[in-house]
Amino acid sequence: MTDRISTGPASAPDRWRQRVDHGDWTAITDELNAYGGAVLPQLLTAPETREIRELYDDDVRFRSTVDMGRHRFGQGEYRYFATPYPEPIERLKQSLYPRLLPIARDWWDKLGRAAAWPDTLDEWLQQCHAAGQTKSTAILLKYGANDWNALHRDLYGDLVFPLQVVINLNEPGVDHTGGEFLLVEQRPRAQSRGTATLLPHGHGYLFTTRDRPVRSARGWSAAPVRHGVSAIRSGVRHTLALVFHDAA
Repeated sequence: MTDRISTGPASAPDRWRQRVDHGDWTAITDELNAYGGAVLPQLLTAPETREIRELYDDDVRFRSTVDMGRHRFGQGEYRYFATPYPEPIERLKQSLYPRLLPIARDWWDKLGRAAAWPDTLDEWLQQCHAAGQTKSTAILLKYGANDWNALHRDLYGDLVFPLQVVINLNEPGVDHTGGEFLLVEQRPRAQSRGTATLLPHGHGYLFTTRDRPVRSARGWSAAPVRHGVSAIRSGVRHTLALVFHDAA
């Protein structure tokens, strides 16, 4: 494969922001507030998803690999990208952060928490690094038949951004069956609520990292949320995960 995924300055930086801005962010925010997750517009084209999938076996692109079965995280494997990130990853993170920041601040205001996130992603990551969270957190996951991901939260240190994004790099029903993205929310003094979403090819899914505000008798309460992936029935599914804080 020719390496068309640059790690240097973006040759067409507006391309990524235009895709992010193409979404109806009022509707996305409403859905996120109601369910803890929301489908985003197509963020990667089919050729771009293929190029990212094909990076999986290029060891120099990654800083570590995790066998989920070995760690009882589910079944499958994922790899943490090394920095500098390939262009699509860096540009999408930079383009998404300004859209996610007002939602994050609104949530923390409702919960009476101090919002520590500055106006730019670079400033926020500098804060993470100053606190000892220096490891890159963009992930490329690979699932085969019968693989799955246990319910979990991606918390890598004391500094956490409350929203993250995953992108399906394969076409459901063609490359794989099964593999729905799962959210399970523990509502205050109530049974847990689950949602399952089959992500379209190249589209993003925005969801809460740790918890989200829900109305309660006393105003707003934090409802813990975990995410995972249902069993892959057939084929192969790759996912790109964009986390907006670095790891200790």
